[in-house]
Amino acid sequence: MAKIDLSNIRNIGIMAHIDAGKTTTTERILFYTGELRRMGEVHDGNAYTDWMDQERERGITITSATVSCFWKDCRINIIDTPGHVDFTAEVERSLRVLDGAVGVFCAVGGVEPQSETVWHQADRYKVPRIAFINKLDRMGADFDNVISMMRERLTENAIPVQLPVGQEEKFTDVIDLISMQSYEFEANDQGFTYKAKAIPAEHLERAEIAREELIEKVSEFDDELMELYLEGEEIPVDMLKRAIRRGVISCGLVPVLCGSSLKNKGVQLLLDAINDFLPSPEDIGGTTGHDPISDKEIEVLPDSDGAFAALAFKIQVDKYVGKLLYIRVYRGSIKKGQVYLNQTNGKRERVARILQMHSNKKIDLEELHAGDIGAIVGSKITFTGDTITDQDSRLIMHKMNFPDTVISISIEPKSKADEEILKLSLARLEEEDPTFKVHVDKDTGQNLISGMGELHLEIIIDRLKREFNVNANVGTPQVSYKETITRIVDVEEEFNREMGGKGNYAHVKLRVSPIRENLLPEGERNVFESKCDKNSIPELFLPAIKESALNALNDGPQISGFCERVKIELTGGSFHEVDSTETAFRIATSMAVGRALRTAEPILMEPIMLLTVITPEEYVGDIISDINSKRGRIEVIRAQGRDKNEIVSDVPMSELFGYATRVRTLSSGRAIYTLEFKKYEIVPAVIQERLIKKFRGY
Repeated sequence: MAKIDLSNIRNIGIMAHIDAGKTTTTERILFYTGELRRMGEVHDGNAYTDWMDQERERGITITSATVSCFWKDCRINIIDTPGHVDFTAEVERSLRVLDGAVGVFCAVGGVEPQSETVWHQADRYKVPRIAFINKLDRMGADFDNVISMMRERLTENAIPVQLPVGQEEKFTDVIDLISMQSYEFEANDQGFTYKAKAIPAEHLERAEIAREELIEKVSEFDDELMELYLEGEEIPVDMLKRAIRRGVISCGLVPVLCGSSLKNKGVQLLLDAINDFLPSPEDIGGTTGHDPISDKEIEVLPDSDGAFAALAFKIQVDKYVGKLLYIRVYRGSIKKGQVYLNQTNGKRERVARILQMHSNKKIDLEELHAGDIGAIVGSKITFTGDTITDQDSRLIMHKMNFPDTVISISIEPKSKADEEILKLSLARLEEEDPTFKVHVDKDTGQNLISGMGELHLEIIIDRLKREFNVNANVGTPQVSYKETITRIVDVEEEFNREMGGKGNYAHVKLRVSPIRENLLPEGERNVFESKCDKNSIPELFLPAIKESALNALNDGPQISGFCERVKIELTGGSFHEVDSTETAFRIATSMAVGRALRTAEPILMEPIMLLTVITPEEYVGDIISDINSKRGRIEVIRAQGRDKNEIVSDVPMSELFGYATRVRTLSSGRAIYTLEFKKYEIVPAVIQERLIKKFRGY
C-alpha cells in the first residue's frame, strides 16, 4: 500500500440498526469515489460488500467487510459492520481499531434498538462520530423526530449541519448549514452530478435559525469563533469547519447530515464530512498498551518510522489463500517476508503475503504502514486480539471484550467420514468468530456449539454445509446456563502419591467466596489471589496453582456448567523440597476447588435478554401481558414515531424460543422485535430444581 500522509487517512466504520441503509450507503460511497463502475443493491442480492451467499440471500450483513477508496485528498478505509445483534462481535472488534464512525439512522424508524447498542459500543471505545439520517424519501420520514430521539437516547450533542428540503415523496435537495447553500442531485446519472444553488425562500428562515444554533454549539470548541460570534461578526466557513472538527474529535459534538442513499442524494456531502470532520490517525494520537514484564503503561503513537506494532482484530479463513489475519498498524511498518513477534504467546511467524482487502477481493501489497488496515497471510498461531510487533519490542495492546454465548445446540456427524471434517471445520469457525464456542458435554459426549442467538447458529450450520461440505445432525436449541456460589468456604487438600517411581507432594489451603459482578476486573469472570507466605509455597508453583484453580471453574457441581463470579484465595499450604512438583500442586488445587464448589451452596444462573418490541399502539396491552407471562420485567414504554410504541424489557432466554411466531400472532404481523444479551441472573429456586433434575436425567 502506497505510503500516504497520516493526516490524509480516515479509518471509519459504518454502523446502524439492521435495514437502516449501511450497506446501501457504502455501495454509493464506492460508486461516487470511482471504486465501483455500477452500484449493486441489497434487495437484488448484488451489493459489493455483502459477498457471502447467506448475506445475499437474506439481505443482511453478517460479517464486517473492509473496503478502501479515495475522496479528494483522503484515503478512506471503511468497515461496513452488521446491524443484527447476533453478530455484534463484528462491530466490537471493528470499533476497537477504527478512528471514527458514521452512524446511519432510518428517517422513519429513528433510533432503533441496535442503533443504541452500537452507539454505546462506540462510546466505550471513545470513537468520534458523525450521523447520517437516511431514507428521507420514505413514507413516514421525520427528520426532526430523529434528531429528538438522538438527543433523548444517545447524546445531547447531536446537532444538524444539514437540513432536508421536503420529506417523504417531496424530498428533493439537501441544505448545507455551513456554506448556506442548497444541493441538488441529478437523477439522470444516479446522483453523480450535483450542484449548489441558493436556498429556497420558503426554507431560508428555518435554515438561518438552525445555523445560529449550530454556531452557538460549536463556539464551545473554538475561542476565536466564540469571540466573533459574541461580537455578531460573520463566521468564515473554514473556521466553522475547524471548530466542528475539534468538537467531533473530542467526542463533544455529533454533526448530523441527511439524505437518501437509495435515491442517490446526499452521499457526496457525507464524503466531504468524513474528510472534514472525522479524525486521522494523527488526530487520535494512537493507542495504549503495557509492557508484559513490568506492566508499565506504554503509549503507541502513529509514527511510520517507529518500531512496528499492530493489533490483530479479525481472522477469516479463505478457501483460496488460507488464514487471513486482519491487522491495524499503529506504529512503524511491516513488509512481505518480514518475521514478527506475537507478544501474546511469544511465538514468531513470517509474513507470506500482504493483502489489501476490497470486500472478498484481494490486492497484493509489499508493505503496510502506520494507520493502515490490511490482511496478512502466513499466520498459524496468531488470533483475534493478539499484539504483533518487531522482534525487539515489548508491548501488549488492550484486547476487545466479547459477550458470552447464550444458546447451544448439539451437532453430530452423519457418518464416520464426516467426523474429522466436522471437527476441523468447527475449529476453523471458532478461530474466526470469538462469540462462537465448541465444547463436549462430559455426560453425554455430544458436541455442543454455542453462539449469540438462533440466527447466529443457523448461519454457522449453513456455512458448515456449504463451505465445508459437512453432513451433520443438529439438535434443538438449548439455553447456556452458568453456575456460581453463595457462601464462603475454606478448604485444604493434600496430595501425596508415588507416580512413576517418584514421589509427588502438594498441600494447599484455599478460601473460595462469591464476588459481586460489579467488583470483577473488566473482562474477567473470576479472580485468583495469592495470600500465601512464600516460605509455605515457593513462587515457582504459583502459576500452576492459579491456572489449575481457574480451570477447575469450568466444571460446575450442579450441571457441569461454567462457574463465574468466584474469588479463589490461596491462603496457605506446604511443600516438600524433593517431592513437590507442578503436577502435584495442579491436582491438589483442582481437588480443593471442586470440593469447595460443592459445599459453597452452588446455584444456577440464566442469560437475561434485552427484548425490544416496536408495535402499533393497539397491540401494546397484549404484548406486555405476554412478556409478563414469560417472567419478563418491563423497563420502559416509550413512543416510537407517530403511532407506534417501543417496549423494552428483560426476559429470560429460556422463555423466548419461537418468539418470532408469537409476536407476529399477537400483532397481526405488524410488530418487530430485537433480542440482545444483557446479563446473567440467578435462576428462581423452583425453576432451578426442575432444571437440575432435567440435566441429571431424573
